[in-house]
Order: sequence, then structure tokens, then C-alpha cells
Amino acid sequence: MLVNHPGGNYLFAPGGEAFSDGVISAPGYEIVRVTLKELLPWRQGFDLIDAFLKEQGRPRQALCAIELRCARPFTAEGFSEFNQGYRSLVADWQILVDGVNPMARTNVAPVVGPPTETSLFGFAFTAPAPGLQRSTFVAAGAGEITVSPEGESTIVRRGDTSAEAIREKNAAVMQILDQRLVDLEKDWSQVTGVTVYTVFDIHPFIEEEIHSRMGPASLRGLQWHYARPPVVDIDYEMDLRGHAREIYL
Repeated sequence: MLVNHPGGNYLFAPGGEAFSDGVISAPGYEIVRVTLKELLPWRQGFDLIDAFLKEQGRPRQALCAIELRCARPFTAEGFSEFNQGYRSLVADWQILVDGVNPMARTNVAPVVGPPTETSLFGFAFTAPAPGLQRSTFVAAGAGEITVSPEGESTIVRRGDTSAEAIREKNAAVMQILDQRLVDLEKDWSQVTGVTVYTVFDIHPFIEEEIHSRMGPASLRGLQWHYARPPVVDIDYEMDLRGHAREIYL
């Protein structure tokens, strides 16, 4: 069920403690993606976001998605520690809704030229768009983690990076993205960008198991970042979005 962010002009699909599963613009607004030309340490990045939003005449609560790049994959404990600091800053910005973080997020570790610390790569915010006839959206990054009906999380084919295992990991992630589109009341025809984050070969299944599933969105191509997901033992991640406007800052 989508939850309204009263001050942000968007709705979100609740996810984990550190980020939501995705966000969608409220009527009369759009979600605009901003990509930085150069990475900034993430706390400095939030200062940049703050100044940018003020220039746009938008409140802090309009911030609805974050893209981060980390130096290397975290251990589970290290990732939890980072998320605590991240969530604390989001709380200070008064973005939380009833204690829940509404913002979508992708956080991956580039293999070539990684930053020395977790850094801001991009963000998204809501802006008035009275003439836009469709809502825009962002689905958070998803790795190959399945959750049982009892709530137990399992990494698909943990420790196995064979071609068969990577194919299976992709299938699990595509299933998660399918569900996130349903949760956001969207479908693949409305997707404008899809990104894969992995260091493993996707060519054996890219046509049959990615592009064919993307449908009309496949005409817009697929972006592949040579990067690892943010936590050790996770090998494959994807995210997607549907924007009408993007800015390079």
C-alpha cells in the first residue's frame, strides 16, 4: 500500500529501515533526477542538495531518492552502522513519516575508480509539473535477496558466481522489480531507465531474461555499471525509474 508523504508531494512503498522500496509523484508534481558530475562525500552531498532545493524553492521534504557510491562492499555490520548514521541525518531533515524512511535509495561499490568514502552520485526531488499528464517514479535498488513468509531473508545462491547462479540471481531481482512496479501502480511500459550493477557477465541472459521482460522499456536500452552491491556476498543489483526530466549538476 502506498503511503503519502504529506510535505514531500510524493507517495512511497514502505521498505526496510534505511530506505523505501520506491516513490511516485503526487498529482501535479514530478520526480526529477539529478546526477552529479563529480562525486561528493555523502554528508557534503546533502549540503549540496540542501542548497539546490533552496534554489528550486523546494523544501527538504521534496528529496525523495538518493544514489550513493561506496568505497567497497560493507560487511552486514558495517552496512547497519552506516545506515544508522544515514537515517539519523534523514531524521534531522524531518523527512521521516511516522518513523519510516520514505526515500528510495541505491548504494553500490564501483570497481574502477571507487571513492575513498561513501559519496553522493545523484538524487531525486519533487517539483511542480501542472502540465504533466503522468506520474513519475523511482524504484530502489534490489539485490538477490528473497524473504520467506516468516520474514527470513536469504541470499540467492550465496557464494556461487557460476553462470547458472548469476542467471538465477538476475531472475530473483527481476521478480522483485516486477513487484515494486506493482506496488507503485506502474508497469514496464512506463519505465524510462533500468540499471544493472554487477561485475559478472549478463550477456548469456540479457535478451531472454532482461530485455524480453522489460517490454517497451527495452527500446530505451539497459545501463550496466561495473560495480558491486553494497554488502559482501550480494553479487547482483538492479534499479529502475520513470522520469520526464533529468538534470546534470
